[in-house]
Amino acid sequence: MPTPHGRLLPLGAAPDPVRVDAGRVLFGTRAVRGHLTGAPVENEDDLASSAAARVRPRIEVFPLSEAPKEYTHMPAGRARFRAVLDATG
Repeated sequence: MPTPHGRLLPLGAAPDPVRVDAGRVLFGTRAVRGHLTGAPVENEDDLASSAAARVRPRIEVFPLSEAPKEYTHMPAGRARFRAVLDATG
């Protein structure tokens, strides 16, 4: 965060803490922000940017009947792409 009015936005979660110099945040009018998926306006901006660049998601589809089993994929780090449950399967 070297610039005034800068923002640090973590894009992922890791078990390690993020260290931030409080003086640089306070005296530089900077911010550390976080949200599991981002604020609604940020999500809309991301989707519009992705659509303009023709970015397509990579997903893994699992039948709803296997939801409990597949839910363990994410915390265990075994999900390769975005996990989606199919309610019809």
